[in-house]
Amino acid sequence: MGRVSRRAFAVAALSAFTMMPQASAATGRRGGAPDSEMRGVWIASVANRDWPSKSGLSAARQRAELLTHLDTAAGNHLNTVFFQVRPTADAMWPSPYEPWSQYLTGTQGKDPGWDPLGTAVEEAHARGLRLHAWFNPYRVAVHADPSRLAASHPARENPDWVVTYGGKLFYNPGLPEVRAFVEDAMLDAVAKYPVDGVHFDDYFYPYPVAGQTFDDDAAYDEHGGGFPDRAAWRRDNIDRLVRETADRVKEVRPGARFGISPFGVWRNAGTDPLGSDTTAGVETYDDLHADTRKWVREGWIDYIVPQLYWNIGFAAADYAKLLPWWAEAARDSSTQLYVGEALYKAGDPAQPAAWQETGELSRHLTLAGEYPQVRGHVYFAAKDVAADRIGAMARVVADHYGQPAPPPR
Repeated sequence: MGRVSRRAFAVAALSAFTMMPQASAATGRRGGAPDSEMRGVWIASVANRDWPSKSGLSAARQRAELLTHLDTAAGNHLNTVFFQVRPTADAMWPSPYEPWSQYLTGTQGKDPGWDPLGTAVEEAHARGLRLHAWFNPYRVAVHADPSRLAASHPARENPDWVVTYGGKLFYNPGLPEVRAFVEDAMLDAVAKYPVDGVHFDDYFYPYPVAGQTFDDDAAYDEHGGGFPDRAAWRRDNIDRLVRETADRVKEVRPGARFGISPFGVWRNAGTDPLGSDTTAGVETYDDLHADTRKWVREGWIDYIVPQLYWNIGFAAADYAKLLPWWAEAARDSSTQLYVGEALYKAGDPAQPAAWQETGELSRHLTLAGEYPQVRGHVYFAAKDVAADRIGAMARVVADHYGQPAPPPR
């Protein structure tokens, strides 16, 4: 889009919202003016996935890349960005708890010379976008060498907090002091910046690695009494993180919303009759110890964005079967349901034939329009919105996002 002043952009966006005819929820994506709906995009910083494009760029270049992602989101009539600000127990803002992220300068702990989160919030709001600060609670590093962490890193100062697993470092979710620390570290950003939301991704206990064991024996011996087994204790640890974070977000910034984007399968029906008609190799309840369905049913979180990263008709995890399962899970709940969409697969030659079709994602939105519980979609991820290899995002915009729409409240 052409360059316009931030104020002019915001005024234009606000005018577009206020001048829209009123629409019922039923008209949202199926004709007429759009009602409020989530139209989101994730901006991933881990491993320089989306932003910054590589570490070591100048502050001016980093800022320019970030603003381009925001402009692209607004230009596609999206209304929310999920900005990853704590990818690996580090920070994209000046934090008293954790070091500056290595993905900025190439050196963990080195000041990049500017405040990415502060800038992102200000510039997103100037474009009529909402910004949710995206945190990964327990990942410490995508390598297994503590000596590569900044000398002042809490994981080096508290080595008993850390578990090495699958070639990576993780904080141990079974330690109450770890849970308190990661909550404090995340809430520091929420207290300092007028973020519109707090967002967790799908990593709780780590994804299973064949032949390896997540060694939390000592923590289980000390804190696991009263639970029928280790799995139940682990789920309780994650439940506590979710409930406590939800409560603290409301205390620190009452207007902010708290949501989670889990792996898309809670349990397979072959494991649990309440599960989905899937045969997925991972089940969040059993493998990540994240009882995502419970969080929805109990209303512990404001929204959930299951990552339904499969095409319609995919045998092991069919989008067309998972969508109604999640709609039913959210029925009569206070938790709003959005759907995580795998834009990154569109046009990837390694993906099945369905993902080579420009209209696959558009069909997802058409199908979702049949379920009133679905309040919108979030796309993974920002560089794929920008590249749009086969025009799948352009097709979504043309078919469903012809006008701006305010995000759900």
